[in-house]
Amino acid sequence: MTGRLFDSPAARNAALLRVGVVAVAAAVLAVAVAAFAPRLADPAWIRSAVESTGPFAPLAFVGVQTLQVILAPIPGQALAAVGGYLFGTVAGTAYSMVGVVAGSAIVFLLARRFGRPAVERLVADDALARFDGVADRRGVAGLFVLFLLPVFPDDALCALAGLSPLRLRTLVVLVAVGRLPTFALAAAAGRNAGAANYETVALLVGVGVVASAVVYRYRDELAARVG
Repeated sequence: MTGRLFDSPAARNAALLRVGVVAVAAAVLAVAVAAFAPRLADPAWIRSAVESTGPFAPLAFVGVQTLQVILAPIPGQALAAVGGYLFGTVAGTAYSMVGVVAGSAIVFLLARRFGRPAVERLVADDALARFDGVADRRGVAGLFVLFLLPVFPDDALCALAGLSPLRLRTLVVLVAVGRLPTFALAAAAGRNAGAANYETVALLVGVGVVASAVVYRYRDELAARVG
């Protein structure tokens, strides 16, 4: 992948001529979730629902984490904390990462299939501008840094990455490595919350916030080192 994510402004503008089929479908799904299944945005309800599946709980949790990336009703890190509470830090992190990688791959492939018009309907203008700016300057290294930042949604990143020359296997590595630190911290926080170790929870959350702030502050320098 070269230093620029899009070949030219003309190529970006040409993509606007295509129909946003994915955007329409996603909008319908979002409205349906809000109207008929608002509990999908409630981590406590998700926890009880997953627990009720018994031995199939890990598969159910992976499925919910996958859907989280595609539909984005709640942040993946919130579900990672639920995973830590249910399965422990290591297993909860592993299940979360399997779901996140699977969901990211699906979003990536859908964006590649239906193009930029669909993505522009789904992704906020400021997120699009941030992505374009970092990716244009730093390419894959810049994209990796964005995955390290929990404030940048998985669905937006993967949809935007689907518009680039990036290969699917490269995206999988970027997601697995870039999202792992914050998901592991969230799972550890969930595990400790279940054990009523609230001081540890506060410490873990603080570490995550500080680490994210440092990554954001030195994002260009970090991308240069990675690249």
